Amino acid sequence: MIDTTNLNDLIGADVYGSDDHKIGSVGQVYVDSEAQTPTWVTIKTGLFGTSETFAPLDDASFDGNQVRVAYTKDKVKDAPRISSDGTISHEEEDALYAYYGNGAPTTASDAPLYDQDANRGGTTPDTRESTEGYDVTNPTTDDAMTRSEEQLHVGTEKVETGRARLRKHIVTEQVTKTVPVSHEEVTVTREPITDANIGDAMADGDLTSEEHEVVLTGERVVTSKETVPVERVSLGTETVTEQQQVTEDVSHEEIELVDPDTDNRPSK
Repeated sequence: MIDTTNLNDLIGADVYGSDDHKIGSVGQVYVDSEAQTPTWVTIKTGLFGTSETFAPLDDASFDGNQVRVAYTKDKVKDAPRISSDGTISHEEEDALYAYYGNGAPTTASDAPLYDQDANRGGTTPDTRESTEGYDVTNPTTDDAMTRSEEQLHVGTEKVETGRARLRKHIVTEQVTKTVPVSHEEVTVTREPITDANIGDAMADGDLTSEEHEVVLTGERVVTSKETVPVERVSLGTETVTEQQQVTEDVSHEEIELVDPDTDNRPSK
């Protein structure tokens, strides 16, 4: 059960829907200005919790860590957008009740029905009588206000930014080399007849017809190819750190003294 005794513990707690899906975290708790019972809660959603949506606390439960509402995540996220400025008008309240289908309360007052969240000590509209000495927005608090502020927490997460792959394909190119090649050519040698060779010259006798043949040889270029490994190529990664700036709006509360001499609230 959620009542005024555990309102401070609700702020920042994770909120889950009836489908067990996380919706976001508690931003503010709205308390009925007459019955002083918690009735609405805002849930921060989005990347940095910059969006807030309203959900009723009817049939909601709180186990000290998590708030579980009686509606699904999609139902809550599609609720009418209402400014979480500390009060809900009758028109805004009627729109929320009509959306959630849980009925609308009846009241004769024209003032907004709900005060600022209990953890922030806001003020109600000036249609109420002035009260001194205690917090008029929540009678369970002491005689001091709590000032809160938002703190920006920045972290990192690993995401896939791209992929690289190695692919091997064949490229054909022409290679030119100079190779020495030898061959034989015919040479004719003529010797004059001398006493040393006249015997050989006269061996043939009379005039005759003859042929003499010499076989010529030469070298021919022969090519062959073989595949040999030349290098190994592999993929790896290295971490490169760079500085990035993040800019985000951060809100804080300020407390100021209201001078009773200039306060326009009606007196008792």
